[in-house]
Amino acid sequence: MSAVTAVAPVALGARLATRFRAPASTRRHHHRQRVATTSKAVAEQSDVLQKNKEEWNTLGSVCAVLGSQWGDEGKGKLVDILAQEYDIVARCQGGANAGHTIYDDDGKKYALHLVPSGILNEKCKCVVGNGVVVHLPGMFEEIDTLERAGVAIDPSRLCISDRAHMLFDLHKEVDGLREAELSGNKIGTTKRGIGPAYASKATRNGVRVGDIRNPEKFAANLRLLAADAASRFPEFEYDVDAEIEAYKKYAERIIPFIADTVALVNEEHKAGKRVLVEGANATMLDLDFGTYPFVTSSNPSLGGVCAGLGLAPSKFETVIGVAKAYTTRVGAGPYPTELFGDLADELREKGFEYGTTTGRPRRIGWLDVVALNYATTINGFTHINLTKLDVLSGLKELKIGVGYKMPDGTVTTAFPGDIDDLASVEVVYETVPGWDEDISGVRAYGDLPAGCRGYVERIEELCGVECRYLGVGPGRDAMVVKF
Repeated sequence: MSAVTAVAPVALGARLATRFRAPASTRRHHHRQRVATTSKAVAEQSDVLQKNKEEWNTLGSVCAVLGSQWGDEGKGKLVDILAQEYDIVARCQGGANAGHTIYDDDGKKYALHLVPSGILNEKCKCVVGNGVVVHLPGMFEEIDTLERAGVAIDPSRLCISDRAHMLFDLHKEVDGLREAELSGNKIGTTKRGIGPAYASKATRNGVRVGDIRNPEKFAANLRLLAADAASRFPEFEYDVDAEIEAYKKYAERIIPFIADTVALVNEEHKAGKRVLVEGANATMLDLDFGTYPFVTSSNPSLGGVCAGLGLAPSKFETVIGVAKAYTTRVGAGPYPTELFGDLADELREKGFEYGTTTGRPRRIGWLDVVALNYATTINGFTHINLTKLDVLSGLKELKIGVGYKMPDGTVTTAFPGDIDDLASVEVVYETVPGWDEDISGVRAYGDLPAGCRGYVERIEELCGVECRYLGVGPGRDAMVVKF
């Protein structure tokens, strides 16, 4: 039996003022019973892995993997797995503010920010679409790191859209000045210049990647961009001449990678190639649908995928929403199911909940089905990938946010568009049993503890979408497919 309770929210101002305590070095770690593994079980797991591979091949010829919460859900891992079965993996929006962590077959960790997560599959072509904002020094640093690790990268494997906008160091400078200007109402950006770069695009004074092929045009456009920033911020300091000289060297290296990716992706798909789209950020950070203004500067929802890659909506056969089995958020903004204290600290440490991009500690909360259903409605998820189930092992009971009680006493399952309304809700929780076993070695759904299966199936009932893929650990193979 599950129990339903309402819990009052912490005031928004108090949330924004919260500072995380450093984790206690003396925290006790409880050793949980691992699900037993026998020789028969090993053989069965081998069969399961083969069935998983067959499962990936049943997905649509165009598949999008999108974040359904506030980011950091584990999209990169699923993309890395699926990339083994797809011909093209494409990024479509965001920039270096998105950090995707993936692991190779030997368990080596890679933190990617601009390069698509399919880069570890040597047969896969990676595409950076027109909706991405590209910081070339950061891109080169990432490429160099991958190449030092033995990952081959050349224009046959990586293409960057000529229509993608460039992010310069001046955008980072503007980002910091803008945050300082906001004072007590800071958004909590990564200060990677993402917002200012998209602002340049929207005001039509941005510089596109393709412009670098014309040195005179590039220099003129960059000077206009710098002059605009200087007129807006008296404190702005930027050596535009030095930047132009630096980009002359960058041009020599980047030009071979530049392509008309709209034509490339559509022609490859028409020729029978399979396309996997890797979303960055997440729906609850969407510029239009998220907790505005505490959002990112692009559209991480399905509409943004189409606009940021040039693929028609009708071509998307599979849309997978990635959701943590609990929730996290980085930076400021309303967060109804947020946890504080020892339990939040415990989950943060068990789940390694520190930003891939910034290293900031993530805020922690229970699963919010109101928000998850909202994301499902917007994106039309065909499947859900529920990640980090293993982090919840050892908890005797789990809470699921199933509704919001408004100040007038009414209960809604609709996600409010106004952050003041969202900050005033009391979350209606449903309590379900947890489980004690370590599930990190499980590969078949039937081998999961009853409490874990019950949690998954209750989420499915509440969302109306199958949680088909279940993450039970960080490794590439730590995935249970629910057949």
